[in-house]
Amino acid sequence: MARILIVGGGCRGRQLASALVSEGQVVRISTRTEASRAAIEDCGAQCWIGTPDRLATLRGALDGVTILCWLFGSATGSQPELQALHTSRLEFFLTQSIDTTVRGVVYEATGTATNSELLEEGAEIARALAERNAMPVRFLTADPHDTERWLTEAAHSIRSLL
Repeated sequence: MARILIVGGGCRGRQLASALVSEGQVVRISTRTEASRAAIEDCGAQCWIGTPDRLATLRGALDGVTILCWLFGSATGSQPELQALHTSRLEFFLTQSIDTTVRGVVYEATGTATNSELLEEGAEIARALAERNAMPVRFLTADPHDTERWLTEAAHSIRSLL
């Protein structure tokens, strides 16, 4: 049994959590507000209230986590918000995970709303930090509109890190 943290757990994140829970994994999903708690708990995952906008609110979510999933490929927001989410916030959070129980990272490198150059920049940040710290990383490249394929790739990526 492993604990997986999904940061950016919208609809696909909850579907992924449900599949992982059915395999016996423990999944924690972060959300910005209490409004999503019921949907998260209904899929069998633990709910963590925290936001990448204030990374200190997510620090405790790393406790006991084996695999960290940063799933913001389809995030929406202003260009500065998305830029930070895939660069400075990603880099800082991954840095925070180094001396924890996290043993692998999954980064969503494709999306529906975020431009591909920004996702490539985020992937390079994840790749460089993972390489420097001898931590394996996997990149999700399946089209998020093809939910079945995306879920298969995400679950496979997580299993390959366990």
